[in-house]
Amino acid sequence: MNLTGGIILFAGAWFMIFLMILPARMVSQQAAGHVVPGTPASAPEDAQIWRKMKITTALAAVVWIVVFAVVKWGGFTIYDIDWFHRLTPEDGAQTTATIP
Repeated sequence: MNLTGGIILFAGAWFMIFLMILPARMVSQQAAGHVVPGTPASAPEDAQIWRKMKITTALAAVVWIVVFAVVKWGGFTIYDIDWFHRLTPEDGAQTTATIP
């Protein structure tokens, strides 16, 4: 994995985790009893964005380290998820073209 691939992997993991964490512990303005005029009652009272961003960064770092380790040391390959036996190790060798 090169630097660009690592950054893209981290960014993808970060945004997926952020979108999962964003609605966690959300208290709506209606539930808090204080609805700001001009906003929907379901809007969050305090979204705690910075706190959720810190949690997301920590979890994304853990996910990135695990995926990086698997990619780097080859503990998991495409052949491990070939449940229908459509790939063979020879298929990978045939896809590489040699230029005379």
